[in-house]
Amino acid sequence: MFENLQDKLNKAFKTLKGQGRITDINVAATIKEVRRALTDADVNYKVAKEVTDRVKEKALDRKVLIAVEPGQLFVKIVQEELTELMGSQAVPINTKGDPAVILIAGLQGSGKTTFSGKLAAYLKKGGKGVMLVAADIYRPAAIDQLKVLGEQVGVEVYAEPENKNAVEIARNGIAHARKTGKKIVIVDTAGRLAVDEQMMQEIQDVKAAINPSETLFVVDSMTGQDAVNTAKTFNERLNFDGVVLTKLDGDSRGGAALSIRAVVEKPIKFISTGEKMEALDVFYPDRMASRILGMGDVISLVEKAQQAFDEDEAKRINAKMRANKFDFSDFLSQLQQIKKMGNIKDLLGMIPGMGNMIKDLDLDNDSFAPIEAIINSMTPKERSNPDLIDGSRKKRIAAGSGTTIQQVNNLIKQFDEMRKMMKKMNGMQASGKLNKMMR
Repeated sequence: MFENLQDKLNKAFKTLKGQGRITDINVAATIKEVRRALTDADVNYKVAKEVTDRVKEKALDRKVLIAVEPGQLFVKIVQEELTELMGSQAVPINTKGDPAVILIAGLQGSGKTTFSGKLAAYLKKGGKGVMLVAADIYRPAAIDQLKVLGEQVGVEVYAEPENKNAVEIARNGIAHARKTGKKIVIVDTAGRLAVDEQMMQEIQDVKAAINPSETLFVVDSMTGQDAVNTAKTFNERLNFDGVVLTKLDGDSRGGAALSIRAVVEKPIKFISTGEKMEALDVFYPDRMASRILGMGDVISLVEKAQQAFDEDEAKRINAKMRANKFDFSDFLSQLQQIKKMGNIKDLLGMIPGMGNMIKDLDLDNDSFAPIEAIINSMTPKERSNPDLIDGSRKKRIAAGSGTTIQQVNNLIKQFDEMRKMMKKMNGMQASGKLNKMMR
């Protein structure tokens, strides 16, 4: 996410690194590179200029504090301005109403239907009954797609396949939600390949008929500045409440995320970074600014871990670690929990300093596939007691997993080293040495 922008901004900041103080000359050179980085990322030129002008003014106005280098101070100022540009703070979705009605709008192909499923899964965690309404009457597979997603997340989908009146479907869906005690209704509407009068009028009619608590505009972030222009057109007709940026994991430019708040004057409420139903995040401007600048996002990483890891499973694993009984079955369980958190490269990028280290590495969740295949090819006894795995067993495991004996050897060696480290840590903790070291 934002790899190219991050790289160009870091190069821009190098102008100030090693400088003893901030001056008109070195700030001007840095500002020029920052503005170029933003416009290359498809940020609206007017927005990029306004931001860099404010950064320049602040940089020249601030005195460099003791122990803070000019480069560090400049990065801090840019972080503040990017945070302000993207909205300063997270804006929650409005779920008040009986039921609360959330209207989803956007162009075809922007990811509206997938987002509707993700939003249903997200809101369901709050304990309220959620229902999806299939009001896309044009795209043949839209109803079927929404039903599949609804089944995945355990949410009812209301549909009228023979009805070609989107307003009636939306109204009937809300009425059905009231009868069945659902507290939140998400209405997925039709998109078009381009903005046209028929589309705009229909979505306006639907909104007027159902009076939603919240109207969200879903936009494909990979379309860059076009996404901003489309959002502006929709907002003029629909006056939506917030923006959802989809496909942000594939966007190397990021111009939509940086421009849309300033141009449309509506908050970004969610970002979507994959096809999995869990791949939906509340948009935090300060956290996103930190990630863009390669400063990581530990808070979001911890939140993802809390959502993905089962508390009872975590206690069980912890107990086995303390008893020095952690085995390959436990290791496989942990890998599967990590995969639930999202794309592995994005997760590592949330760790401060890791962004630049992994930017050229081809990392994804498929990287775990050989490890999982090797463990799955072991017998239950071999998983619980790796010492049993001799040469002939390794040959069988390699053949069964489609890997090489060397890969099997490497995994067993790394696992053995990990267990030795756990045992050592347990011994230090038992003797009190670990507590002394941490004081």
